[in-house]
Amino acid sequence: MENKSQPLVSIIMPTYNRANLLPLAIESVLRQTYTNWELLLLDNQSTDNTGEIAKKYFTQDERIKYFNLEKSSNPGITDYLNFGIKTAEGKYIARLDDDDEWYEPDKLSKQVDFLEMHDDYILVGGGAVMVDADRREIFKFYKRETDSRIRNNALYANPFWHNTVMFRRQPALDIGGYNNYRFVEDWDLWRRLGKVGKLYNFQEYFYWYMNPGQNISLSKRRLAGKTILRLLKKYRYE
Repeated sequence: MENKSQPLVSIIMPTYNRANLLPLAIESVLRQTYTNWELLLLDNQSTDNTGEIAKKYFTQDERIKYFNLEKSSNPGITDYLNFGIKTAEGKYIARLDDDDEWYEPDKLSKQVDFLEMHDDYILVGGGAVMVDADRREIFKFYKRETDSRIRNNALYANPFWHNTVMFRRQPALDIGGYNNYRFVEDWDLWRRLGKVGKLYNFQEYFYWYMNPGQNISLSKRRLAGKTILRLLKKYRYE
């Protein structure tokens, strides 16, 4: 039974210098029909007014919590994500980036209901809508739905959109959280969580995300490609 004295869902949102987009991300959380959540805003020492915007929200809603964290010596966001998982109070972890928005207002509700009814499932996700900088739709797509289909293709393509997922917090802690990858920390986590429980993707659109060509440089895309190759070599015989 759900304990109303603490949140059931903890939403982890790292942020850095996103004063222009952070309100859109937070507002998409506030539009959720499911309300028993906490939002952890993990600021990587922003130099713009991201902190002021975060303060406005957490002073108005006690479910929103703000942390101004020291910069990590490791590249990427894994240290911040792991801080979020360890600090979270919820049974379930959801993820949202500071420049994206949840598309479906029942996203949390549907995922909580599914996980509460299916103890053998550890991780669920959903579809995505790619948009341009003006939030105009480019196209929509799903990931593979069932546990068997996800596993059959998990070595060749990331089976979940990071910003659509909800997973069980304690098993994620038990396996050590996110490993220190700069670009595929999520894919690696899904592989390891899949050894503990079953996986599922709703065939519904759960979030908007920006065309990756608009927010990642060519050099970073090359580095991401090399990191993916490392991951493929790690798991190809499992």
